[in-house]
Parts: sequence; structure tokens; C-alpha cells
Amino acid sequence: MNKPIRRVSIFCLVLILALMVRTNWVQGVQADSWASNKNNKRAIYDRYAHPRGNIIVSGQPVTKSDFVNGLRYKYKRSWVDGPMWAPVTGYSSQAYGSNGLENLEDGVLSGTDDRLFFRNTLDMLTGEQKRGGDVVTTINGKVQKAAYDAMAGKKGAVVALDPKTGAILALVSTPSYDPGTIAGNEDGDAWKALNADPNKPMDNRALKYTYPPGSTFKLVTATAAFENGVFQNVDDATDTPDPYVLPGTQTQLKNESPNERCENATLKSAMDQSCNTVYAKIGADLGKEKMRAQAEKFGFNSTVDTPVRAEKSVFPSSAGADGTAMDSIGQHDTRATPLQMAMVAAAIANNGSLMQPYLVDSERSASLTTISKHSEKQFSQAMSPATASKMQDLMVSVVQNGTGKNAQIPGLQVGGKTGTAQHGENNAGLPFAWFVSWAKTTDGQSVAVAVVVEDGSDNRDGISGGRLAAPIAKAVMQSALGK
Repeated sequence: MNKPIRRVSIFCLVLILALMVRTNWVQGVQADSWASNKNNKRAIYDRYAHPRGNIIVSGQPVTKSDFVNGLRYKYKRSWVDGPMWAPVTGYSSQAYGSNGLENLEDGVLSGTDDRLFFRNTLDMLTGEQKRGGDVVTTINGKVQKAAYDAMAGKKGAVVALDPKTGAILALVSTPSYDPGTIAGNEDGDAWKALNADPNKPMDNRALKYTYPPGSTFKLVTATAAFENGVFQNVDDATDTPDPYVLPGTQTQLKNESPNERCENATLKSAMDQSCNTVYAKIGADLGKEKMRAQAEKFGFNSTVDTPVRAEKSVFPSSAGADGTAMDSIGQHDTRATPLQMAMVAAAIANNGSLMQPYLVDSERSASLTTISKHSEKQFSQAMSPATASKMQDLMVSVVQNGTGKNAQIPGLQVGGKTGTAQHGENNAGLPFAWFVSWAKTTDGQSVAVAVVVEDGSDNRDGISGGRLAAPIAKAVMQSALGK
């Protein structure tokens, strides 16, 4: 072989080697990044080339995969009662991606999860169509429907928890939307209309909105008082003037109703009447550090993944004494998600043990083989059992004797706390109506519920957690416990 031919041969060999290295690099090292690239339409086409797995509630699918046999998309996602389930499932769209469980559990639902490799290989060898796996939720269908129906025509959210396990039994946000209307590749008008809607139906208020919790936060303040030894019993009297002058200011804090007898009231009487002066003074006397420490035991200032991540609830660390007083009655800079306030109620109902909230019970293959099962775990010990017992007494008294009478349920022990939270510049916005509660049966079953209703009335004086939110919580508790 002469010299020129040898050089050409070597050059060709180098090109072949370079091609082999590049091919292996792309297929082995860069495969995942190419597959997940937002401009790679093939991955999207493949996702809808076969039936998607379902999201399961109470043993039944609330999602479907409809055969459309399009040019590029063979299947399209659809929902059963989409508006009721949208806050639980999220959406899965050929054009706009996905969110919620549809996004976080996409590997299982689309069948691409590595744990489904054996099932997919077997289907390929037997000629079966590829199928996605299922995601089994903790949601109780009856409880979800009760909450959704009770919120009809209202703007707000409901969360129901099993205090003993942390399982989320209901997750409702209203107004809502049907994810099926934006599931296709040609649903641009529906997508634009939903995003332009001033009521924000696509927002998950139960997990993503933080509100001033108003008087429901007095539960946290009372817990801090017991845990720090300021009071020993629910009938201990407080040293509280009425009105109360906020520390370091000349601003008088008054109570909402002239009929309230809040001067030097006992803890129980102050909780029954929802005395701002009593609990603001307790918070200011405890100080921001002790108040923040107690709030954080309930989950404030922490990330909570259900696995859908909730917006972080906040108890501030930089307030002065006057700000801490207002923070301690759920105003000023304190903010909470409905999930967070359900966690407060759940910890009290569960003798002080706060369980990690969770939405997914298990994942399974298309052949119904379980590939993962949730393990319950404690989020924190929010308070001692002794303090929890006192807090239960306070909440029961609110329902029996105070502002929460609309939540009474024959045959059940019910504890609750109302809240009417001011917001907006100079408190000009319509208040938010809150009710936070739990209920127990004689055989030990229990449920914890948080309800928030936005802009519940054009009549500002007519807005109250007891009148607007408590009946909703009552309906949810009755459904959960068979009453």
C-alpha cells in the first residue's frame, strides 16, 4: 500500500472511530438530556402514543385515556368530574405540559419509570401494548365530593386530613376547572380563557395560596402559652385589659364585638369569644422567638411536600413587640395555607403528634403489582400530650359554647376554631372566613379539617368563620365519619 492510500485509510478509520464515540456519547451520556429537552417533540409524541395510567380515588380511576388516533397523538387525557379532581390530579396537556400529580408521577403514569422495566419488557415480548402504571391516592371520594359540593358558588379551599396517619382525605379548591378542556394540542382558546379568568380557577388555593389565618392562629398562641408554662389550665384567668394597647405604641387593639367580655378573661372564655386582646397580649408577652418556635413545630416556615409542594406558611422573625402581638392573632405578617391550618388541627386531635401529610398511598404497574407503598412518618411532636388535651378542651368549648356552634354534630365530639381574617391595604378587602376543626367517634376514628372562604359576603359585618366556613367543615366531617 503506497503512502497516500495509507493516509486516507487512517483518516477514514479516525472518522469511523469518531462517529462511534459520538454515537455512544449521544446515546449513553446525553440520552436523558435530549429526551427531556423541551424542544424534543418526540418525547411528547411517545407520551401520548399509548394509554396513560390512571390516578385512583377510592378504588376508582378519576382519569381516562381517550383514543383519538391523530397524526402524531394517539391518545388524549380526560377526566371524570374534572373540576372536582383538578386540585388533586393537576393537568396533563399535549400542548402545555403538566402539573400536580400528573407531572410529579409522570414516570409511572407514562410507563417510563425504571421500576416498570420488567412489565414493559414482558409486554414487548408478548406483543401487548405499552401501558402506564397507576397512582393510588389517599383521597376519600365521598369526603372530596362533600367538600366540593359544600363550596359550590364560593371562592376558597378545603383540606381534610386523617390525624393519625397524615393521609389527605380531601383537597378542594374553588372555583375550579376541567383539565380535559386543555388536554389536546388544539385547545389554545380554552388555555387562554382559563389564564385570563380573574378568579384564577387553575390555582390550587388549598396548597399554593397563603392567607392571614386570623383568629384560627390563636390555637398556636394558646399552645405556646401552655408549652412555656405561662398557664397551667384552660380556666386560668389572664391579666388582660380591654382595650389592649399594643407594646411600644399608643394603638388600642379592641375586640370585634361590644358584647364580648374579654377583660381578664380565662383562656377558655377568651377562646370561646375569640378575644383579640387576650391572645395578642399572650403572644407579645411570650415574645417572637417562643412564638416562632411553636409555630415552626406545626410546620410554619418549613417546606411541606405531599408530594405536590405546598407554599411555605410564614410566621415572621423580624417583627417588633407590637407586630408579634398582631402576628399572634393571625394578622400582620402571619400567613398560612389551608393545608397548614389543617395540620394544626390534626396535631391537636392526635395528642400532639403531627404526621407528615401525604397524597399518594401507592404506585402500581398496569398489571396491578405494587411498586411502592407510602410509609407513614411523624412531621414533629408539636406539643406534649398534656397540652394537646387542654387544647382539645378549648376547641370543644368553642363548638359547644362559643363562636363555632354551627359545627356541632350529634354523636361526634367536635372541636373547632373560627377566624375572620382582615386583609388588603388598611384592611379594605373583604375578610376571609376560616374554620379549623376536628371530629372524633367513640371508637377512635378522627378527621381534621380546614376551610377558608374568600370574599364571602358583600356585607363586611356579616362575614364570620362561624357562619360561612363552619357549616362547610361540618359537612366534610359528617361525610368522613359517617354521620
